[in-house]
Amino acid sequence: MKVSVITIVYNNQACIADCIESVLAQTYPNIEHIVMDGGSTDGTQAVIEGYRNSLAHYQSEKDKGLYDALNKGIQKATGDVIGILHSDDLFFEKDTIAKVVEAFEYSQSDLVYANGLYVDQHDISQVKRIYGAKPFKKRYLPFGWIPLHTTIYAKKEVFQNLGLYNQDYSIASDYEISLRWFINPDVRTHFLDAYVVKMRLGGKSTTASLQKKKSSEDLKIMRLYGFPAWFTLGCKIGRKIPQYLLPRMVPQRVFLENKPINLSLRRKLQKV
Repeated sequence: MKVSVITIVYNNQACIADCIESVLAQTYPNIEHIVMDGGSTDGTQAVIEGYRNSLAHYQSEKDKGLYDALNKGIQKATGDVIGILHSDDLFFEKDTIAKVVEAFEYSQSDLVYANGLYVDQHDISQVKRIYGAKPFKKRYLPFGWIPLHTTIYAKKEVFQNLGLYNQDYSIASDYEISLRWFINPDVRTHFLDAYVVKMRLGGKSTTASLQKKKSSEDLKIMRLYGFPAWFTLGCKIGRKIPQYLLPRMVPQRVFLENKPINLSLRRKLQKV
């Protein structure tokens, strides 16, 4: 099984090497890494050039936003499975992709999703937020449940059959496409109960200045899917509270070593 990992980047010289090195460190052998740069001017392109021979595809050109760049990357992908690793992010461990592939083979599913961590922007050993998931049930969706997008890996046929990212949404299209997948009864999903990604806090949708815009787009998407929009949005936002509390109550090593969390504590704090 071939896995395509897509990274989009714009002016992120400080982190792009860590991202690429994280892919190169994977133990699974059949990975193609596709890097789409939006025409960076801060030295990012020079860093990527140093890895050009290790990349399956790299291009740098002005795009219409992050979802345009993702769509271009998906169209270049030749893998059986497609996943996203943003330029701020790292795989949780060296055998992350091997675990994802094993989950696909074991479950014979169309889509595999997992747990993720948000870490400090400058010290990735400091866990700031735990974004957990659980086996999917359709009734969860109106209550604001959705896995962390960068933990989702989908077969290429899912994109071919259900379409690419909707560029009508500038910041919440990942939520819309996730709903499109999970609400479709023909898409077989599987939950991998492991951490697969470390995301630095401070990404486009995690900054406070853009939360209002994101919530506005979320409301439009929720109405599109027939959810009670304000209720669903409230639930979606409310789910973040235990995600931020959990790292304060559990030793950091529990997360960084991918150890299971005590189930009673998880039920109390991680209602996701």
